[in-house]
Amino acid sequence: MKRRDFIRTGVGVGMLSGAFPLFGGLDQVYGQPAIENYDLAAVRGGTGPEMFDRAIEAIGGISNYVKSGQKVVIKPNIGWDAPPERAANTNPELVGHMVKRCMDAGASEVYVFDHTCNKWDRCYRNSGVEEEVKKAGGKMVPGNTESMYREVEIPNGIKLKSAKVHKQILESDVFINVPILKHHSSTRISLAMKNLMGVVWDRKFYHSNDLHQCIADFCTFIKPDLNIIDGYNMLTKNGPRGVSVADVTNLKALIASSDIVAADAAATKMFGLQPSEIGHIEIAHNMKLGNMNLEELSISKQKIA
Repeated sequence: MKRRDFIRTGVGVGMLSGAFPLFGGLDQVYGQPAIENYDLAAVRGGTGPEMFDRAIEAIGGISNYVKSGQKVVIKPNIGWDAPPERAANTNPELVGHMVKRCMDAGASEVYVFDHTCNKWDRCYRNSGVEEEVKKAGGKMVPGNTESMYREVEIPNGIKLKSAKVHKQILESDVFINVPILKHHSSTRISLAMKNLMGVVWDRKFYHSNDLHQCIADFCTFIKPDLNIIDGYNMLTKNGPRGVSVADVTNLKALIASSDIVAADAAATKMFGLQPSEIGHIEIAHNMKLGNMNLEELSISKQKIA
């Protein structure tokens, strides 16, 4: 496959043929041995809920992130009016399971929202996320009107100096970021840092003012307590919305870390790319917002039979 074809489709031929290594390029990264809890967990082979349970235990357990009485906000990708099998949005089963785990840990409330690209109520419903969240005891919060957002200063931003952020993020005790692993036409891939564009009102500013720098800049202000990258189904091309199920591969993967840069770096390797090839990952690493050098981290790699 020529490099231009690789970039256009977003994924290497080996992954699509089933010959890709179990953890993609992450197989070659052994990392440092864990002293107590791992810095990052990568799990393959199970359902979304199964992989989450394995991963969260490896990085300290859910009680390490959610305490009794806390208000939690979970931010999946629910941006598109598309069914789960299209992999345009985060796996609804995973989101619902995470709501339940947070409730089990003693959370007083668990809110779920996204600033959608398509009509918000159709996205919530047709993605399957709304049903799973309500079934687990969580609350869906809309993000479709500007009055729901508050202006904040971003003093350490280079290009992005201020933004209107959804009030649920600003008012909650715990923020969990749950993107899906997918191709994106503007940034090549969409992962944890890119998913944070769904908590701001004016995304157009990013696209016209150095998209990669703005994505990194926002991470100087908003730092999720936990990042879970859903790779159960992966959108391999035509992202961020996809065209059909032909764009999807059933990767059965999940990555978990409190380090948003490390999480994106590991997922990038699973996609068949190097972290340094993705502008906002390298920028965020150089801004010391996290570590894309995975060999310096302790990494738990697990396969569910």
